[in-house]
Amino acid sequence: MHEVIPAGPPPGAAPPPRAGCYIDPRPFVPEERTRMSKVPVPAHPHQRREPLPWQAPKAAQDDPDAARCLRAICEDPSYREADRDVDFLQHDDTRGVRLQLDYLKPQFLLEQHDIRHTIVVLGGTRIVEPAEAARRADRLRAELAAKPQDADLQRRLSVAERVRAKSRYYEVAREFGRLVGQVGERAEGGRAVVVTGGGPGVMEAANRGAADVGARSIGLNITLPHEQFPNPYVTPGLCFQFHYFAMRKLHFLLRARALVAFPGGYGTLDELFETLTLVQTRKIRPLPIVLVGEDYWRRVVDLDFLAAEGTIDAEDRELFWFAESAQHIWDGIVHWYRQAGEPVFPVHGGAGAAHGERSTR
Repeated sequence: MHEVIPAGPPPGAAPPPRAGCYIDPRPFVPEERTRMSKVPVPAHPHQRREPLPWQAPKAAQDDPDAARCLRAICEDPSYREADRDVDFLQHDDTRGVRLQLDYLKPQFLLEQHDIRHTIVVLGGTRIVEPAEAARRADRLRAELAAKPQDADLQRRLSVAERVRAKSRYYEVAREFGRLVGQVGERAEGGRAVVVTGGGPGVMEAANRGAADVGARSIGLNITLPHEQFPNPYVTPGLCFQFHYFAMRKLHFLLRARALVAFPGGYGTLDELFETLTLVQTRKIRPLPIVLVGEDYWRRVVDLDFLAAEGTIDAEDRELFWFAESAQHIWDGIVHWYRQAGEPVFPVHGGAGAAHGERSTR
């Protein structure tokens, strides 16, 4: 068989229009062709046949000093484009712009990754995995054996032993990261992931657990006067470095469906009590708040005492509960939402709720 080649347009006829093009039903008469010949060819979008006057610097033959003057103008910071002038962006007067950028960059990237919900995991940077905690304690014990009267070594060994006892929480946080990772990747309407401060210790453990099961997780780092490194288990592309603590705190809670606080220090207490205050005042919608390690937390802060003293109400004591294992943490969160009559990770319908933001405003 021979291939049948469709006939083209007759000689002198215009080529057939592309799909979707407007077709003028009128016949193309010679007078029309003459008139259309006066319509110019569209200009090139980038190139010119003739350069514009300002595309070349002033000639040295007209002014030998022109090149020096031009160099001084172009090298001065005032000539930089504002969005490329880092020095300008660091001024006190541009703080508002920096705050916007600190918010917008993570917001944009989280939307790009379709992150709709998060489970916040807080905890001490010094609570390392059991093997590392044991090595540190053993090393100090050996040093103390050589200097048994050294009071500083005695104190440091005592602290190391306490950290070693709490290192089991590293494994609890890691297992919890696995649980959230397994469920969150299957969440409807967008991903649900673990979010931590991106540092070592308990935060590392939660990010590591998510990585164990191939799930994504977020790290919210903050710039500090000394150098720091994020833990290696945060998902590349989801580790953000904030300039302002305020913007970091905002992103911790913007998509949060629960907050889980492991034993920790000032940073953990800061985030925990800020969240308790926001929920207490209903500045944000209530969410599950879980304190892991009841013995630790009851010694750190006596919230029953605050209620008995009347500095918080009895109902404020009901804003959190204690848990010990990863499964108990997760089961408690699921039960809390079951009582609230909604799923842990809901599918949001409206544009305003597209990313699960917790603000009541």
